[in-house]
Amino acid sequence: SPIFLYNWSVGSVSPARLISTAVLFLLMLLGARCSLGQAMSREEKHRLRNQVVEMFDHAYQNYMDHAYPADELMPLTCRGRVRGLEPSRGDVDDALGKFSLTLIDTLDTLVLLNKTTEFEAAVRRVLSDVRLDNDIVVSVFETNIRVLGGLLGGHSMAVMLKDKGEHMQWYQDELLHMAKDLGLRLLPAFNTSSGLPYPRVNLRFGVRGPETRTGTETDTCTACAGTMILEFAALSRFTGDPVFEIHARRALDFLWEKRQRNSNLVGTTINIHSGEWVRRDSGVGAGIDSYYEYLLKAYILLGDDLFLERFNIHYASIMKYISQPPLLLDVHIHKPLLPARTWMDSLLAFFPGLQVLKGDIRPAIETHEMLYQVTKKHNFLPEAFTTDFRVHWAQHPLRPEFAESTYFLYKATGDPYYLEAGRTILDNLNRFARVPCGFAAMKDVRTGSHEDRMDSFFLAEMFKYLFLLFADAEDLPFDVEDYVFTTEAHLLPLSLSTAPHASFFTSNRTFNEELDDSNFDWTCPNTRLLFPDPAFPRNLREPIRSAVDKSCPRPPPYREPGMGRPPLRAQDFMANNVEHLELLRRMGVSLIHLKDGRVQLVQHATQAVSAVAAEDGVRFMQEMMELSSQQQKEQLPPRAIQIVSHPFLGRVVLTAGPAQFGIDLSKSSTGVRGFVTVAEPYSGCTEITNAEYVQGHIALLQRGQCMFAEKARHIQKAGAIGGIVIDDNEGSSSDTAPLFQMAGDGRSTDDITMPLLFLFHKEGNILLEALKEYREAEVLLSDKARDRGVTLLPHTPPSLTDSHPIGQSQMSTLELDELTPEQVTPPREEVSPVEQDTSPAEEVRPPEEEASPAEDARPPEEEATAADLTRPEEERDSEDREEPEGDTDSSSQSVDELLADWREDLEAFQQMEKDEL
Repeated sequence: SPIFLYNWSVGSVSPARLISTAVLFLLMLLGARCSLGQAMSREEKHRLRNQVVEMFDHAYQNYMDHAYPADELMPLTCRGRVRGLEPSRGDVDDALGKFSLTLIDTLDTLVLLNKTTEFEAAVRRVLSDVRLDNDIVVSVFETNIRVLGGLLGGHSMAVMLKDKGEHMQWYQDELLHMAKDLGLRLLPAFNTSSGLPYPRVNLRFGVRGPETRTGTETDTCTACAGTMILEFAALSRFTGDPVFEIHARRALDFLWEKRQRNSNLVGTTINIHSGEWVRRDSGVGAGIDSYYEYLLKAYILLGDDLFLERFNIHYASIMKYISQPPLLLDVHIHKPLLPARTWMDSLLAFFPGLQVLKGDIRPAIETHEMLYQVTKKHNFLPEAFTTDFRVHWAQHPLRPEFAESTYFLYKATGDPYYLEAGRTILDNLNRFARVPCGFAAMKDVRTGSHEDRMDSFFLAEMFKYLFLLFADAEDLPFDVEDYVFTTEAHLLPLSLSTAPHASFFTSNRTFNEELDDSNFDWTCPNTRLLFPDPAFPRNLREPIRSAVDKSCPRPPPYREPGMGRPPLRAQDFMANNVEHLELLRRMGVSLIHLKDGRVQLVQHATQAVSAVAAEDGVRFMQEMMELSSQQQKEQLPPRAIQIVSHPFLGRVVLTAGPAQFGIDLSKSSTGVRGFVTVAEPYSGCTEITNAEYVQGHIALLQRGQCMFAEKARHIQKAGAIGGIVIDDNEGSSSDTAPLFQMAGDGRSTDDITMPLLFLFHKEGNILLEALKEYREAEVLLSDKARDRGVTLLPHTPPSLTDSHPIGQSQMSTLELDELTPEQVTPPREEVSPVEQDTSPAEEVRPPEEEASPAEDARPPEEEATAADLTRPEEERDSEDREEPEGDTDSSSQSVDELLADWREDLEAFQQMEKDEL
């Protein structure tokens, strides 16, 4: 399989057409390589194709019989939904504008399904019945993608049919004229200083202020502002009026300029006047999804290199920070290693399809498989689900994004597996959503209860993609490769890139935005390298399937007496044990170090050394899942370390990770208070040699070289009243890595009767610097910060005198610059330093996550399986380390500098906390 280079300047062929050809050629190559398993018979495909048409007829005819000219059908009560006559559903109703939404949204679906007679009748109905000048406030975003896109898609189909000479011979661009009228009614929304549109507009009066119920909003979602270019550019190029494309480009340019420059990500909600990010969480689902989609598709449709360059830059950041195959998890744009949530929404199901257009097939297969297994588990994709695939939001409004990605992956691989996925979608729709008057949305996928709702996108998108999945080329009335699908699956012709007026639209490129070839993928992947064997997609899917489906009972394999060693048990596994790693390899279990520092365990049964070893691997993985599930229920909240000595007086609170052993600080009303001292050896892995200083104090220890419980036993034996383990990875911080629970050593830890807490290096350095600069530091270990009143007045050190505030060898342990950094896991909890004038204790509490600890708090560092399974952190260094030596004056920051650094982060943290609420 050679690597093909495409020269976009060849002849007079448009870039849009070339990339379409390139993508199509790639899909054909992949399809040739990846046809797997039992192929579906032609007869069965035709049966399913016909079933799609029958289901469409059931939905469409019931809308026409019981709802038209209303915007949508209410399938449980068999009547139309008219805005103002039904109880308000809030923002959802902003899609309704009394313009027969479902009919317009369905126009090009009728043509694709070979219903040209019905299409011609539908166009006549639209022209005679639909008014666009209603005194009603509608969503700019929804009206653009559904109504404007529907009119343009209908116009494209009408022109195509007219050119064939059989239908629509009377058509004189009437739908295009309606589209321009609607476009002009949407334009007032763009009258902002930034160029970002208001989220709502009055169809009759535009944006005039409170009297028109518009113009008072300050915020809009990124997708709402960034999903205009396809429809507006098509309208400009169809009509020759550049004003629409100019405004859509301006909005995209502004979003690009406001991206976070370090992460190259965008937030979810932005202020349309100031350009400040209101919600700084970033993902590929709700609020952002179609912004990324339209950057790539704008390049495909319009051929402007600028859109591809921007998409590639964003895509690289998505794959670096958000993608954790098979998961796609939101992060914070200014701290992209900090997860913003522990659940995913169903709108991200479009992303595997977009990755197919990009040519990145492997992660598309992995994420789609995860979505498919969740679908099979709950019959439909819940509106949101957790990283362990439980329901977070139980609704399912018959969204089509999963079907969309299924179609694109079938085109890319030719794997009949995706035909079976399509069959599953059809079966579930008929079994659970079909009602006498259409198809009803699911109110709760767990109970199967319905909602009296059938959105227009169900007819516009779902049946398009399912029909295309099962149809042969000869079943289609036109070549779909000549068109690009909008986010609402409306069809816009690629010929628009060579429209007579296309030269009006040039990139608004600034001097520092010259084309950077390094951001382009000019070649198609070598399919021999991408798919080394025909089983490649199946090998990607199998571990994900087993991870989502946590019940995998298997009988124990026969093992002859005395033959072979007993299998490795999950509760005994240690990631730093070489023998354990070899046992995993023999069982076909791979230990994968993720780019964010966590570890995944994935089993490939075919890689095991024997069938018995493969069965052992399956059992090990199942035990690991059960162990992780049990540990998730036992999650402990973070603890607080409050510096109470002068000059801090309780104003600095460091968020610390708890231990699964020792005193439970949440059951102590006073906590444990004492002066800190550095233990020798600093690792705490052998008997403490400065026990006279450790006795009655809280000992400071360095992470590494032995188990946490072993450190605790050594300092407890020396008389310590508590311990603080400081991370040995220089630069690690709770704003870039999640806190975790320190695990025991596999033995009983009942003998440990004092508290042990964990600090990352940055927080620990604050404590060490305080000890170095003021020669004593008193702290309070507790479950939460205490009021900085009388109870936090400083005490006199119990055993440190002026003559011996700290030993010479203790001073040397403060010099941490020589430590060997190791990978740290991504963030979960924050350290919250407090401004000097802060007084209420509540202001310095460690932040609480949105969900309950059992659902949201991630167990510690070691992660098992692709189902986001975790395992308690164990000490990972077995080799000896030298004690740090040297002088730190040149590299250590003063306490004031460190506090200033924390204050700089505090505003961003408080904003993140506000976002979560």
